[in-house]
Amino acid sequence: MSDRSGIFTGDDPFAIAKKWLAAAQEIELNDPNAIALSTVDTDGLPNVRMVLLKEVEEAAFVFYTNYESAKATELDSGGKAAFVMHWKSLRRQIRVRGLVSKEEGPQADAYYASRSLKSRLGAWASQQSRPLSGRPALMAEVAKVTARHGPSPKRPPYWGGYRITPVEIEFWADGAFRLHDRFVWQRSTVDSAWDVSRLNP
Repeated sequence: MSDRSGIFTGDDPFAIAKKWLAAAQEIELNDPNAIALSTVDTDGLPNVRMVLLKEVEEAAFVFYTNYESAKATELDSGGKAAFVMHWKSLRRQIRVRGLVSKEEGPQADAYYASRSLKSRLGAWASQQSRPLSGRPALMAEVAKVTARHGPSPKRPPYWGGYRITPVEIEFWADGAFRLHDRFVWQRSTVDSAWDVSRLNP
């Protein structure tokens, strides 16, 4: 589009997303890679929670979680998800909708190994989303898995990544008098070419 310039410039939406994230990492105080991830349960009721985006790939976005959690159950059953990244300091946001697949191979192993030891042990200890009698019970489980797995725990079989391959990406930037700039990249399938449009604020 002729008027798509400045921070919106480029023919690759993933490259634009990487640039915006890099800019946020320079000035956001906490978790510039936080996304509000939305899923739908089997009754069609939406669910949303904050997770940390760990990678913007050439054609997808990747985050990690417990495969037995509520979010994972909904991701597996629906096969689709949406998220928004919002940076108050930049006054920008990115919205994504797409198809979901698991990342449970060497890439997941490598990311798990890069985490702190306490985070790796926590992944073993937490039965994410399920009832917990109290924090002492959780800490007791941490002590058990620490004794069992030692200083180099392997990735739990129920913990790994999800990859969202988008069919829609919207880039939004704050404008004066609430006349914001919005450009949406859309395609009918994950293998189709992108169509880019400007949206009304």
